Amino acid sequence: MIQTDYDPQIAGEHASRLAEKGLTFMGVDVFDPTNFWMLLLRFAFNLLVCWIIIQFFYYKKSRRKDYYFTFMLFGVTIFFLLFLLQSIPMQIGFALGLFAIFGMIRYRTETVQIREMTYLFVIIGISVVNGLSMEAPYVSVVAANLLCVLIIWLLESNKLLKHTSNKVILYEKIGLIKPDRYSDLLADLKDRTGLDITKVEIGHIDFLRDVAFLKVYYKADSDEINTIDSITRFS
Repeated sequence: MIQTDYDPQIAGEHASRLAEKGLTFMGVDVFDPTNFWMLLLRFAFNLLVCWIIIQFFYYKKSRRKDYYFTFMLFGVTIFFLLFLLQSIPMQIGFALGLFAIFGMIRYRTETVQIREMTYLFVIIGISVVNGLSMEAPYVSVVAANLLCVLIIWLLESNKLLKHTSNKVILYEKIGLIKPDRYSDLLADLKDRTGLDITKVEIGHIDFLRDVAFLKVYYKADSDEINTIDSITRFS
């Protein structure tokens, strides 16, 4: 006859340890309440910050739904990627690699403008901070996000920088590009374009065709960005 000693205290400690570990499958936790709620909380916060930056600062001027879509998905994907891989010992190198890769992006259909690349970099940076700052105090994380939003607001508004639009014009009255006829050139451009032009720069001059490229700076009626201003020739 086999006698088995049963110790209620040991059994209770063993049961409590199993309860703490939770349900596992092949050595991986099926559900971790703390990690799950942390994921939802940080994801909602990161999504809110990205949406504020894109909706109220970028899209307000550009009105480009294609980049709106791109920036939002970048923010969501980068956050999940870094949050779920935070236990892998390549956090810093992986994050810096993302900056290096996306900092050199050139889409095949068109060259990405500086403003779009800047916002893409900001969205990636915000998502990296929110996805990796698990051990940072909540106040510090929130303060970093709010400071970023505040700086963007200051730079996008007219508080610090006055918005001035510009266009490149192929101009045929080459006799007006002389320095002593600058006032006549300015008056002619204002009359023909209807723009409140404040400054004119003279670029390439073609005496064979009697034309010159001019870059005119003017006060726009709105702060919206015109993405076709930089086109100088037909493709």
